[in-house]
Amino acid sequence: MSTTHILGYPRIGNKRELKFALESYWHGKSDQQALRDVAATIRHNNWQSQADAGLSYVTVGDFAWYDHVLQTSLTLGHIPERHRNGHPDLDTLFRIARGKAPTGCSCAASDMTKWFNTNYHYIVPEFTKDDEFSLSWNQLFEEVSEAQKSGYKVKPVVLGPVSYLYLGKEKEDGFNRLDLLPRLLSVYQQIFTKLKSQGVEWVQIDEPILALDLPEEWRKAYKLAYQVISGDVKLLLTTYFESVEQQLDVISALKVDGLHVDLSVAPQQLDAVIDAVPSNWVVSLGVVNGRNVWKANLNKWLQALQPAAEKLGDRLWVSSSCSLLHSPIDLNLETSLDEEVYSWLAFAKQKLNEVALLAKALDGNESAIAACEVYSEAIEARAFSERVNKRDVQAKVNGITAALGERELPYEARAKAQKTALSLPLFPTTTIGSFPQTAEIRQQRRDVKSGVLSATDYTAAMQGHIKDAIERQERLGLDVLVHGEPERNDMVEYFAENLDGFAATRFGWVQSYGSRCVKPAVIVGDISRPAPITVDWTSYAQSLSDKPVKGMLTGPVTILGWTFPREDLSRQAIAEQIALALRDEVADLQEAGINIIQIDEPAIREGMPLKVGDWKAYLDWAVNAFKISAASAKPETQIHTHMCYSEFNDIIDSVAALDADVITIETSRSDMELLQAFEEFSYPNEIGPGVYDIHSPNIPEVDSMVALLEKARKTIPDSRLWVNPDCGLKTRNWDEVEAALSSLVNAASILRDNVSKPR
Repeated sequence: MSTTHILGYPRIGNKRELKFALESYWHGKSDQQALRDVAATIRHNNWQSQADAGLSYVTVGDFAWYDHVLQTSLTLGHIPERHRNGHPDLDTLFRIARGKAPTGCSCAASDMTKWFNTNYHYIVPEFTKDDEFSLSWNQLFEEVSEAQKSGYKVKPVVLGPVSYLYLGKEKEDGFNRLDLLPRLLSVYQQIFTKLKSQGVEWVQIDEPILALDLPEEWRKAYKLAYQVISGDVKLLLTTYFESVEQQLDVISALKVDGLHVDLSVAPQQLDAVIDAVPSNWVVSLGVVNGRNVWKANLNKWLQALQPAAEKLGDRLWVSSSCSLLHSPIDLNLETSLDEEVYSWLAFAKQKLNEVALLAKALDGNESAIAACEVYSEAIEARAFSERVNKRDVQAKVNGITAALGERELPYEARAKAQKTALSLPLFPTTTIGSFPQTAEIRQQRRDVKSGVLSATDYTAAMQGHIKDAIERQERLGLDVLVHGEPERNDMVEYFAENLDGFAATRFGWVQSYGSRCVKPAVIVGDISRPAPITVDWTSYAQSLSDKPVKGMLTGPVTILGWTFPREDLSRQAIAEQIALALRDEVADLQEAGINIIQIDEPAIREGMPLKVGDWKAYLDWAVNAFKISAASAKPETQIHTHMCYSEFNDIIDSVAALDADVITIETSRSDMELLQAFEEFSYPNEIGPGVYDIHSPNIPEVDSMVALLEKARKTIPDSRLWVNPDCGLKTRNWDEVEAALSSLVNAASILRDNVSKPR
């Protein structure tokens, strides 16, 4: 009999209950016990869903208050010195993540970055040479006990020690964080000893960095690590997001009891894995895609996996490819979704049943085999749907030439034309685009969708919010304004709702970090723009001010990366379809008198393949898609782009190849570390290094902003330096925003006064 399990389940609740409980606690509207009660209900619902599907194990330890890497840091007693205040508690965790908690001092939050090539963020562990580790956080053991008392057979999950170290960063020079591994391993030994005492048989130990091209010293670290920590419980070494064929020599020599591989992204590794691993290991096959919403073609998988099932016998485990954290929770909530589209989809709860059904079929159950065939009919029929393939869109993509992605003039000439057209001061100030999404705005968007508010009244309401945003910015003294985006639910979902080829859900929420959730649309067919999307709103805002107002667009790679893409078309082809649609939007904006247009591309870095050998091909088409979308701009139209929480060192030449006139980036949390890449490369265009960390409720001091900008002046010529926050402001409230932007404007003013002073 095959064993069935998943690698993790969404932790936010069916209707984002965790989000609302967290924010209520952070704002002092509820106590910690109320928060814990909501979390306990979510966990039990998650476990019951897995049990109801008939899985062999329920996964425990996948729940996190903010992010699972941060949760690991607390378990290991690894807390930045500035956040230490006695024994760590829940507020310690929130201070590390947010820089602020209901109790305790406020200080700088830890850095945050993307989890591999997903849109999930994690809090980056900070390492110093004197770090010590201790078992300091009992949540994992409490949840194991909680699940066991409820009658569930549990499989705890922990982030492995080598990946934990790799995903962090050194906070001081002169040491290698890998030197900390022996100290770290003693705590992992304690974890497994304690789990054994609780009656745990199997532990899922995640080592996702094995999917990367690792330096040899990190490969060698695995042998030491798993010699030390093996023995107390059975370890299922878990990998995902890419093939691990290049690491099989290392993996097969480790003292573990099984290996999980991601076949949804790398099915070609199956035979090599089975041949390489010891004959007594279990092999867990991740065939149900945890990162997308399409039904699994169980009929196809059944045929592909039958030889492996015959070889492995009882050693076969069937699973999701990765944690279902990256999937919406329950398709059954989507009562208004188009019937045909509905028939193609499976969310996390449905994926549990896919795992269980496929395993039964692989075990030879005749009714399950028949059920797999019936289940797969809808996804197989999709290939013939008229809404999927559109000849006119495909013809436009086939007509793309190299010239289509080139601006009329090079940057130097454009900069002169833009200087004349825009008349901006030195160190121009701006924001990234969005302003607070107040309860009133959100309610008005709900009301127009439900018919409570007429389209005319809705337009008037949104114009009122835009007018308010313009007036606030003018009072603050910002140089380049934005309309604030009150009409937009999300920077990607909004465009998806206004482009053909997408389907939107009501409850398809996915956690991005902490309480921040996004609702990715689904790319169901070829993409086109039936009508202008942003022109009316931006033009209205521009009519209210003599200062330039930026048009705000989301770039093709980010729209692709932050939606659930088709699996029957290449990512390149999808990005090119989106780029052609945005190209028309850029042309319409400038014809309406908008002279600055921002095309955000924060997903370019996170969308990179995990294997270095695949980078060039990806970056070539990703850069070209951006350039196609921007190249309809006239020389005097200034094109901005924005990237947040990205490591630029490896891709700086591609960032420059975007040829955006201005790029804005995150640098506040990283203390301008990200500028090093731009300095070493001598980035040729203009840069806005974000000096206000919008993900923290802390209000930055003017002096701290000036200090960051003075650091930036050592890298960026004054004539090319912008002053801005590090991301959009929709998650903050107006009191926080106005106070922070006032500091930002004052910092720019001080900088202008300092220009004449010697450096």
